[in-house]
Amino acid sequence: MTSIRPLRVAIVGAGPAGIYAADILSKTDLDVSIDLFERLPAPFGLVRYGVAPDHPRIKQIIVALHKVLARGDVRLIANVDYSVDVKLEDLRQFYDAVIFSTGSIKDAPLPLPGVDLPGSFGAADFVSWYDGHPDVPRTWPLEAKTVAVLGAGNVALDVARILAKHADDLLPTDIPANVYEGLKASPITDVHVFARRGPAQVKFSPLELRELGHVPDVDIVVYPEDYDFDEGSMAAIESSNQTKQVVKTLTDWTLTDPATQTASRRIHLHFLHQPDAILGDGKVEALRTERTALQGDGTVRGTGEKHEWPVEAVYRAVGYFGSPLPEVPFDQDRGVISNREGRVVDLVGDHLPGVYTTGWIKRGPVGLIGHTKSDASETIRHLVEDVTGVGDGGDVSTGDLAGGRTAAHADPQAVLDFLAERGVEFVEWHEFELLDQHERTLGEPHGRERIKVVPREEMVDVAKGRAGR
Repeated sequence: MTSIRPLRVAIVGAGPAGIYAADILSKTDLDVSIDLFERLPAPFGLVRYGVAPDHPRIKQIIVALHKVLARGDVRLIANVDYSVDVKLEDLRQFYDAVIFSTGSIKDAPLPLPGVDLPGSFGAADFVSWYDGHPDVPRTWPLEAKTVAVLGAGNVALDVARILAKHADDLLPTDIPANVYEGLKASPITDVHVFARRGPAQVKFSPLELRELGHVPDVDIVVYPEDYDFDEGSMAAIESSNQTKQVVKTLTDWTLTDPATQTASRRIHLHFLHQPDAILGDGKVEALRTERTALQGDGTVRGTGEKHEWPVEAVYRAVGYFGSPLPEVPFDQDRGVISNREGRVVDLVGDHLPGVYTTGWIKRGPVGLIGHTKSDASETIRHLVEDVTGVGDGGDVSTGDLAGGRTAAHADPQAVLDFLAERGVEFVEWHEFELLDQHERTLGEPHGRERIKVVPREEMVDVAKGRAGR
């Protein structure tokens, strides 16, 4: 295929999903020019702002993502907020195709009486706080001695571990100073994690669960009466090595001698308890749960047996949810962009020419970070099919109605001029590298890899070389 110019593609969202998509697209046979837009002054999305600071192994994914952006064949344009600084109609002027990879950053809704009481928090907001996200407040109300965490996935474990862990044990990580100070002053002694189903149905990964048992001066407390295994549980254990490992770890903890549990803080794991209501007069004072019973296939039903747990705060770790974007069809029930295998579709199911999506905003917040690579491959495969006329999206290489090389202003400089005229102080890769080095420099005197810069304005000032002036 020959053309008068490279295909211009914009990817909105510079987290793992967006960077994987850019990398895969750059390695196709297409003659393509790729710009990667990011709302924050720094790329890497979920890995930078969604992974617990004491998980450096997972954060190492940034190394691979960094190499993609450092190559120079994918241009980063950060600190540009889609829907505020630029919209789809604007991008259409400069790009032949647009891929949305904006992720899911909000807490999924939980219809529960008392959910809006002060002291009831979404886990996503708390994760953003302890990861130094520039869009959340610098302080967090860590006033509770006893806390409940609702959820049976790794985010629930992360929240419980960070709440219970002594702040000094987080000093080797990249946590900002304000997060350390907040956690250092926390009076917390007990964190209760509640899972609706049994030990064989939780979504903890084996490694994350084992890590929980090695947190200094924190005991893990389990309750044998919460352990039940039906036919569905046994089938899950037999068919999944991961489930088998999780159940073994949990079962081993039931053998712990209570006399040996002398830590100053405790994480309690409760199974077969579903939240019924958050109770309190003007603030969280207790959590009411209902005992559940396994049904034989791994599902549960309520038994009507209620329990009240005195707590002063509740953290809801029941999943993430996507946010709608202007001019982009959105499935409000699922919290994703309406799409068919990555092709964005309108209300009647027709492909919106030249518009695609990938990552959590495409398929929902499920799977590990690495799963977004295969997800991006599917989206890019369809884009290439559409561009070359092989797929059912039409032949966009001829500039037909399927959305070919139709950008009116395809010069790569044109979009930068447009943003500058709007007063958008965008950050390019070489400028982010200044911020990256600055954070590493901040960490050096303390023996840390980096200390994150948190305020957005300071991040931009560093990137633009204005820090300290």
